Amino acid sequence: QVQLVESGGGLVQAGGSLRLSCAASGLTFSTFRMGWFRQAPGKEREFVATISRSGGTTYNADSVKGRFTISRDNAKNTVYLQLNSLKPEDTAVYYCAASGLARPAVTTRNYDYWGQGTQVTVSL
Repeated sequence: QVQLVESGGGLVQAGGSLRLSCAASGLTFSTFRMGWFRQAPGKEREFVATISRSGGTTYNADSVKGRFTISRDNAKNTVYLQLNSLKPEDTAVYYCAASGLARPAVTTRNYDYWGQGTQVTVSL
């Protein structure tokens, strides 16, 4: 079965950095668009970033542009999210997801498989 396993979350001070990883198994990784979403307490899950199958095209939410970078390594079946210049409002559970769509996908309904999430907490 398909598994997406996130790692790399933790507690960091504002202005700090984290690198999240998502290891995929049970699917042909290079044929799936990958994305990252996040969900803060009491809020809906929101789009963060997405990357094309080859890794050649990325798209970020406005709230993280210039601070977060999505990348992937198809040889390792892994997608990454580099989080820089973190702010307290970035505190959330971060989820990776896989989509069968070739076009950029920014809504949860466009994604077929989801990980369990990793907590990111940014303190002042």
